[in-house]
Amino acid sequence: MIAGLVLAAGGGLRFGATKQLAELDGRPLLEHSLAAMSAAGLDRLIVVLGSRSADVLAEVDLHGAEAVVCARWGEGQSVSLAYGLAHLQENGPAAPEAVVVALGDQPGLAPEAVRRVLDARGAALAVRATYGGEPGHPVVLERPLLSQFRDACGDAGARGVLRRAGATEVPCDDLGGGADVDTPADLTALRVEGAI
Repeated sequence: MIAGLVLAAGGGLRFGATKQLAELDGRPLLEHSLAAMSAAGLDRLIVVLGSRSADVLAEVDLHGAEAVVCARWGEGQSVSLAYGLAHLQENGPAAPEAVVVALGDQPGLAPEAVRRVLDARGAALAVRATYGGEPGHPVVLERPLLSQFRDACGDAGARGVLRRAGATEVPCDDLGGGADVDTPADLTALRVEGAI
């Protein structure tokens, strides 16, 4: 069983508002990532929410994803990741063989990028997309690696686990979608790109 996990719990401090609900191309920002992950043909899809979760649930089409709310979302992205992975392993018919992790603020994510990193699975415990040579998402985590994220904390805690695992890197430049939205200027830039 291959599961998907979309991280969308943050409060959008740099963005200055609820980023998940910001409009892009007529729908909430979070919906773009969820639609791409849903279209990739995963066996199960989870979205981890936190800040303003009731509003997000009321306004975003989850595209079949199961929503879980991480009460400790304010402690950083790694805590939300650990929460989502634990939920996948402990709740459901079977523990996943691998988990594809994506970000809720990456609206250009393509289903093809998800499939490409999955196709690159092999001996490595992790596979990650790169854009312009820089590491990005989606990231595939194999089952033996999942427990190592249990104690990750902060916004960068998971990066060390991936470095130690020696993730296989898969260029996805031709698929676009590497940019995440951190500020209103980032969103404006995506709107301008889409209008060209």
